[in-house]
Amino acid sequence: MTDDALHRACLQSLTSGVAIVEPEDWRIRFENARFFQWFPPTEEDEDALAGRLPDLDADRARERLAKRGVYDFETQVRVGAREISLRIEIRRQDEGPDGPFLLVECVDASKQKEAEYMLDSYSRMVEKNTRELKREKERVEKLLLNIMPRSVYEEMKDFGTTTPQRFDEATVLMLDFVDFTEMAISRDPGALIAELNDIFSAFDRIVELFGCERIKTIGDAYLAVSGLPEANPDHAASIARVALRMRRYMEKRNASRPTQWLCRIGICTGPLIGSLVGIQKYVYDVFGPAVNLAARMESFAEPMQIALVAETQAHLRDHFHTREIGEFDIKGFGTQQVFALEGEIPRAS
Repeated sequence: MTDDALHRACLQSLTSGVAIVEPEDWRIRFENARFFQWFPPTEEDEDALAGRLPDLDADRARERLAKRGVYDFETQVRVGAREISLRIEIRRQDEGPDGPFLLVECVDASKQKEAEYMLDSYSRMVEKNTRELKREKERVEKLLLNIMPRSVYEEMKDFGTTTPQRFDEATVLMLDFVDFTEMAISRDPGALIAELNDIFSAFDRIVELFGCERIKTIGDAYLAVSGLPEANPDHAASIARVALRMRRYMEKRNASRPTQWLCRIGICTGPLIGSLVGIQKYVYDVFGPAVNLAARMESFAEPMQIALVAETQAHLRDHFHTREIGEFDIKGFGTQQVFALEGEIPRAS
């Protein structure tokens, strides 16, 4: 077998398609079996490369070959019922036994395309899962921040546990509604809870506005504090402003609705302990005599009245209008002087 015949036999045995093309008129001088299978000749011009290769931009190919000596592109062909992707490279060869020629090489890139598609699909799936995990994390964080202060949440997230903290100066607000039990029995439960949720949502906005913390709701009772978990030298004034705006909100709401919601508010100042309690169900709660005494003040208050103890009144008397209600013997706390919070003294401009 001559060298030329041996070269042709080798080219015919390749799994890639190979063609040798005239550089002047781009007519096919030689093609192996694979090239013929992928790009069978047409009746119009069976030897013209441009007529055999779909997606070949002949003008662009000549420009690239003149500048760089190589031009490549991708196309797809159908072989039987299967569609395959081909990567085609046309390279100029200046030296050959019969003068310069163009070497056209076609490689089956279907498996690589499938791998790229699978990788792209996997990347999209990972991105989707990452977004879903991010949304779920944000949802869980939002839920946890509804039951504990952010600083407590951050500590639990970083260390897996929280340390109970003592706060020497804090003020507690306890709010309750008059005759709520009777309302719950006599009214449609869905409508009642919808109204209560609407009211508590407004209270949450008021509490947040003045930098306080809503600790929890127990039925129709609402508990908020100022001075924890971040220290606040104006804790009593902040809670007083919260209480006044809660009462103002309820007055405006009652003026525009047939159902009257009358609240009682108790305020007390004193040391507190704040801690996360529970193992399977977390609850952030506060403990201390100030919580119990605020609840006692709430029970002493008249409907739509804000009652507070003398210690709290001492923090407020320079900036708020208060009125003495009287002295009362309060279980567990002895005789206590009780005041009503009337309003805030306007500040001089």
